[in-house]
Amino acid sequence: MHKKLAVVWLVIVVLVVGAAAQQAPRAVVIRAGRLLDVKTGKLLADQTIIIAGERIVSLGGVAPAGAQVIDLPSATVLPGMIDVHTHLTMDPEDVGLRSLTIAVPRQALKGAKNARATLLAGFTTVRNVGAEGYSDVALRDAINASDVPGPRMLVSGPALGITGGHCDNNLLPASYHASGDGVADGVAAVQHKVRENIKYGADLIKMCATGGVMSRGDDPQHSQYTMEELKAIVADAHRLGRRVAAHAHGAEGIRWASEAGVDSIEHGSYLDEAGIAVLKKNGTYLVPTLGLEDWLLENMDKIHLPEYARQKARTIFPIAQKNLARAFASGVKIALGTDAAVFPHGLNARELVIYVKLGMTPIDALRTTTLNAADLLGWSDRVGSIEPGKYADIIAVDGDPLSDVTTLQRMKFVMKGGTVYKNEFADK
Repeated sequence: MHKKLAVVWLVIVVLVVGAAAQQAPRAVVIRAGRLLDVKTGKLLADQTIIIAGERIVSLGGVAPAGAQVIDLPSATVLPGMIDVHTHLTMDPEDVGLRSLTIAVPRQALKGAKNARATLLAGFTTVRNVGAEGYSDVALRDAINASDVPGPRMLVSGPALGITGGHCDNNLLPASYHASGDGVADGVAAVQHKVRENIKYGADLIKMCATGGVMSRGDDPQHSQYTMEELKAIVADAHRLGRRVAAHAHGAEGIRWASEAGVDSIEHGSYLDEAGIAVLKKNGTYLVPTLGLEDWLLENMDKIHLPEYARQKARTIFPIAQKNLARAFASGVKIALGTDAAVFPHGLNARELVIYVKLGMTPIDALRTTTLNAADLLGWSDRVGSIEPGKYADIIAVDGDPLSDVTTLQRMKFVMKGGTVYKNEFADK
């Protein structure tokens, strides 16, 4: 009897040990010729990054036995970049009346394509700020389930907006009685819409505080939501653990949104000295979306941009560059956002080049897409730098991005969560 029990226990131990061995994540070691410490701004030579599963275990130390080794001796390694203003389920051609022909399931499938392009460009985390029919929720969940490759996503679902505003559907005649998914007027209605978006999977709330460029029948300088409505949106979102991003071009709308407590101002084109003071006082992030401007002006005919949007773009873009350059110099907190969808996905690093042209140092520009962006998301404990305990979201380029930020437009290596999605160095 005792022998039989001993045999049974032996079998159990073997099975348990075997199962544990199968579940233990395989170690991966990256040997980097140079590593950019975004906190100090220093390039560190001959660095070793030890990874287990999705996380970074240590910088330096002895490589575990049997670890997969990735040698990047000629590369500069840095943390995966973050874009806090994307629309992955849309494309540049989806403007004007054409947008009415694209069903929500088709948008979700476009999102799968665009998510891959974004990831391969070195952007391992994004904040998606506006999508119809919760198509961004579906895309996020598909990526998290490893159904499709893509960046980590925080998503908003439909953006909140007033009737007839930038976030409404203003393209159809009155007989259709058409409204955007996120339209809500009045305090009670915006509270309901915030709660509904959260019910259906939103990680944050996006709302439109002013008019916009790509919408018909509104003015980017005009405020849309009242202060009471703005405060109600923010109060409910924050109480329910969600941050708030406010589309705002006009000076008044920027100030009102910041005073209402939003976490970020998107675009900020008509930001003035009073607005800069308010943003600094409240610690509100500014998310410029400048990289798209030259592309859009050059490709208006190609994407059949409607005349109403052309006129607004020609007026607002030169003004935005001057005002945002002043914001950079003033010390407003900046997080990188591109508005990808208004220009092609995968070109996100253009934004960094514009920031440097407008006066940022390369390291400060890089911090907008790493440390600052992670802080805005509330994910500083997970992403934004290469440190033990954080996700192994690691990218690499040839050359030195501190002397030539355009190298980040030529991404050579992309790892997200310990999985390599791109390694052009391996082909050399």
